[in-house]
Amino acid sequence: MPAPTRLFRLQELAFRTQYAELKERSSSGAPLLPGTPGTLVKRKGTGYAYWYRVYYPVPGTKAEQLIGKDGDQGALAEAEQQIEFAQWASAQVRNLRALGFQVADKGVAGVLVELHNRHILEAGLVLVGTLAYMAWLNELGAKAVGGRTQVVDLATPKHPKLGASQSFLDAMVATKLGLSPVPRMPNQGPSTSLKLKGREGLRVDLLVHGKELGKPVPIPQLMWHAEAVPHFDYLLEQPQPGAVLAGGHCIPLMLPRAERFVWHKLYSSASRKGFPEKAEKDLIQGATLASVLVEQQDEPMVDSFGELPSSMQAAVRKRLPALRRALAGHPQTLEQFEMALDS
Repeated sequence: MPAPTRLFRLQELAFRTQYAELKERSSSGAPLLPGTPGTLVKRKGTGYAYWYRVYYPVPGTKAEQLIGKDGDQGALAEAEQQIEFAQWASAQVRNLRALGFQVADKGVAGVLVELHNRHILEAGLVLVGTLAYMAWLNELGAKAVGGRTQVVDLATPKHPKLGASQSFLDAMVATKLGLSPVPRMPNQGPSTSLKLKGREGLRVDLLVHGKELGKPVPIPQLMWHAEAVPHFDYLLEQPQPGAVLAGGHCIPLMLPRAERFVWHKLYSSASRKGFPEKAEKDLIQGATLASVLVEQQDEPMVDSFGELPSSMQAAVRKRLPALRRALAGHPQTLEQFEMALDS
């Protein structure tokens, strides 16, 4: 009989160190260059010469960014430094992708870089969904079946900590990706999502805690609405700094605490109606991260289960038979779940 399948393998220490260095150097708070690193080009006009950064904000579309007049050595030196760092970061991300780290596509990078540069991400927004799962695999140095997605799920507090209101829609338009609001059904309220018009692909969802699933909730500071999701107050308590690798970028942002992310994934798996493939995806993601936490971090899942609201506990208990199947190759983790869910 073949051995039970294991859900993850650890990255080598040297590779985890490489990721940590990239994350540290990208977390300075400095703006990130959107698109490709680009090159500097001097153009002469009517008696004056100017430096431009020529780059591709999206594949196949060239753009130019004014740097300054010829002779402005400060502006030129700063641009050269930014491009040099962007080239280094892009090479690091490319290497990490080849080593099995989770890297999202360029569209995801365009969204998150724009939000980073506008300081919206640091106003209390937390990355959730499959991208957060991918980010936690990288953070924990685990190699697992990829979580490919083109959905950017961002959770926001009802009152983001912005110095002044900013338009979430304007930020999405500025990505030059062609994102537009997704209309909701009649009488269901304003849009909470944006996507590429007329085709499948990149989608951006703004989410917030709320008891009534799917209800639009106004977020005045972002001039936008977010979709309510139950128990996000539990999920988003005390988030932790992390990063996402996407395109050629490493974007710093906040992630839910890993153990809370596991339990909310299992709750979502139990709560989905009519979407068995999504329920299975949520269960496998939760089980995989739990296995890393238990086997590598000595995380006591029994203790964190006690922090769940009673309605979440009841829902997660229904998934114990499925967890037994998923965790056949991880008896230590399964033991933790059985201790918690059988209590």
